[in-house]
Amino acid sequence: MSPSVRIALVAGETSGDLLGGLLLGGLRQRWPDLQAFGIGGPHLQAQGFDAWWPSDKLAVRGYVEVLRHYREIVGIRRELQQRLLQGQRPDVFVGVDAPDFNLDLEAGLREQGVRTVHFVCPSIWAWRPERVEKIRRSADHVLCIFPFEPELLAQHGIGATYVGHPLANVIPLVPDRAAARAALGLRADAPVVAILPGSRASEIQYLGELFLSAASLLARQRLDLQFVLPAVPAHRARIDALVAKAGLCDRLTVLAGQSHAALAACDVTLIASGTATLEAALFKRPMVIAYNMNWLSWQIMRRKQLQPWVGLPNILSGYFVVPEFLQDRARPQALAQAVTDWLDDPARCAELQARFTDLHHTLRRDTAMLATHAIEELLAR
Repeated sequence: MSPSVRIALVAGETSGDLLGGLLLGGLRQRWPDLQAFGIGGPHLQAQGFDAWWPSDKLAVRGYVEVLRHYREIVGIRRELQQRLLQGQRPDVFVGVDAPDFNLDLEAGLREQGVRTVHFVCPSIWAWRPERVEKIRRSADHVLCIFPFEPELLAQHGIGATYVGHPLANVIPLVPDRAAARAALGLRADAPVVAILPGSRASEIQYLGELFLSAASLLARQRLDLQFVLPAVPAHRARIDALVAKAGLCDRLTVLAGQSHAALAACDVTLIASGTATLEAALFKRPMVIAYNMNWLSWQIMRRKQLQPWVGLPNILSGYFVVPEFLQDRARPQALAQAVTDWLDDPARCAELQARFTDLHHTLRRDTAMLATHAIEELLAR
């Protein structure tokens, strides 16, 4: 094989860009002259990735929301596939998460002889089990971040490798809360609540005001509380306006990204369901998970749900280790009370920290090496 391996990669949204950046860093250790291109964000670009489109073009969640952007997204996929097959044909294509976009793209590329890898097994164990047929059609190999997934995929004839979760190697086993607070200019002697409403425009729309209303209630009840909110640049102006509307300008610090610093610094986080909940678990932080979306999207999604939990910490634990408030149950008073319950119960927080430490050890593998080895084996066949 030529030392100059060509890898096309699509990472849709912030979490996929982060995972893709970690993966690409490992691939470059194996192939220093690697060429990587496709769809990605700042984490991938920091690894020398040529982003033809930014990740946030695909950062849409919910059936109704996707329909609004359908023509643009399908147009990007069609143009990307054409470019990969006719102009810059890769040795392998890696789809990082974003299964609704990537699996169809992988199927089209695979039919034309391009090797395909899907990084992060779609949650067929949580909802939409029918998607397993699409995975079998689309991916030559799946890189799994949870230990039970390869066996599940093997039952359907799909090759897979457990590579651990890349974030488990990035996030320290014992986060330094004091250092994070100092870096963010927060008081060391007062509790901190991290507000993480998500990175998508639809999440800011449906969760931003809700989360800040809950924070406003907490601020009035507890004068010592400090609040931080990591914001992606694209949504900064909207978030600043919501913070001002909630009357929190003098109590809440809006950060330029820095979600990991916020989680390291906080005592509790109010957080949107998604990958960020696993990050919070790896930081050993108590959390209150919430989600709200377009009503029709919610009706469709909940009918496909296979488990009673949506938050990754609860799914991996097999029961509600942290509270979840979804759709109509997500109300400012309920969220504020759930945050207060964590702040007032140190023993419960310590028990959760021990559980999350065990989870961290389970997920901690040399992800970049294992993923690179799996891709190398695929290319050598």
